[in-house]
Amino acid sequence: MQKEVQNNQKTQETIVRFDNISFEWGVNKPILDGVSFTIRRGMKFTLMGQNGAGKSTIFGLIAGLNIPESGIINVVKGVSIATSRQVIPKGEMSLTVREFFENALALRERGGVRVKVYDIDPRIDDVLEVVNLKGYLKVHDRIMNTFSGGQQARLLLASALIQDPDLLLLDEPTNNLDKAGIAHLTKFLIDYKKTVLVISHDAEFLNAFTQGVLYLDLYTKKIEQYVGNYFNVVKDITARVEKENMKNAQLQKEIQAKKDQANVFAYKGGRLRLVAKRMREKAEELEEEIVDVRKEDKSIRPFNIPSQPDLIGEILHISSFTTMKNGKIIKHKAEISLNKNNHLLLVGPNGIGKTTLLERLASGHADGEKVKDGIRIGYYRQDFSTLNFEDTVYESLASAMLAGGEKLDEERMRSVAAGFLITGEFIRTKIGDLSEGQKGLVAFTRLVLQKPGLLILDEPTNHINFRHLPIIAQALDKYAGAMILVSHVPEFVKQIRIDEVLDLEK
Repeated sequence: MQKEVQNNQKTQETIVRFDNISFEWGVNKPILDGVSFTIRRGMKFTLMGQNGAGKSTIFGLIAGLNIPESGIINVVKGVSIATSRQVIPKGEMSLTVREFFENALALRERGGVRVKVYDIDPRIDDVLEVVNLKGYLKVHDRIMNTFSGGQQARLLLASALIQDPDLLLLDEPTNNLDKAGIAHLTKFLIDYKKTVLVISHDAEFLNAFTQGVLYLDLYTKKIEQYVGNYFNVVKDITARVEKENMKNAQLQKEIQAKKDQANVFAYKGGRLRLVAKRMREKAEELEEEIVDVRKEDKSIRPFNIPSQPDLIGEILHISSFTTMKNGKIIKHKAEISLNKNNHLLLVGPNGIGKTTLLERLASGHADGEKVKDGIRIGYYRQDFSTLNFEDTVYESLASAMLAGGEKLDEERMRSVAAGFLITGEFIRTKIGDLSEGQKGLVAFTRLVLQKPGLLILDEPTNHINFRHLPIIAQALDKYAGAMILVSHVPEFVKQIRIDEVLDLEK
């Protein structure tokens, strides 16, 4: 009985505590302002917030990679932490799988000396089985950049799992995963006995295991903490905001009425000026009662991606393509022709060759696939490598406008950018300093300015706030050029007109 009580107490133990934490990136770029919350052992929390609010920054603070301006972060002594990152850093793309996991597991600083881990292959095999990647030929010696986006997502997850942490931090773990991969990850998290904090925009995935939500408000720079499954918490937040908005609206009406009365009495003069003064004082008292309502996430404005003018005849022809299966390249014959206003959906499991086909089409070096000369290609890559990370957002958008055949019109460019929530400091920021979600918004803004004849989209829902997705789907549905889409999100695809499907597995 004594042991059972001790175990229960340990389960309820707070392992991470943020006490009045403030943090900012550079001068006048506050991210957190007096944030306080706790994480208990064994709990599974979702970290929510708008793109760019600072969710990944909180992960960095928990892991000790970022240092707060003020406040105290208390992590219980002995608690190990591992983070599954959103993307593989460019410097690690040339590593072998074994070297990549050595970095994750054993290249830890001990007195300034990097430590080598021995007999790591069996441990790699164990975690690859968890993420459903075991069985690839000579996987330990394969270079990281030879894996598909979905396979890289699984390797990122596995690099955190191999550390067997007490606290697992998952940053957009479902990005690039196919249906089977998401199902595999969901089951793992449901069965996982340790503590998990997840950033994701996949509502169904989150609701399967979430026990609470930490909501980072972009406007107040504070965290609101809720207990319950994901759907119930979101419902509670929405109901509270609506109630407070209604109360505020009623108060505003009363305040305006008092002010109007005060103006009337003040105009009449005499003793009525005292009445006017009391009316104004009452209005001020009512203003103090207005609840500081959390502003809801803003959605991007509805938009259109203009197609290249004067599109005539066949834009794209595919007579053959290759796939990858069990480490072998297989060539297939096909007969696919895309003209203006044709939408093609490319499907197949992770690693079969979807991204490779898109890259070949975009580069113009395809064998068996031909894009008509003079066709402008708008390419949304899942890793945003079409963006120059050294450019500011302004420079990136200006170059897209020029590529679209327009003269630089700063007023129009800023107007388009504002529709994607790109304003103020955002437009002067370097691409490399943006969050992944913000890079996605820049990529969509560039497509609008480019006016492509062929639109190629590789997982365009990755990193994007769920509030934006219906608006993006509507724009793609109406796109009048030729389009090729890859997406593992059925709810998103259902909203887009698809004229033809190419299943690489079949």
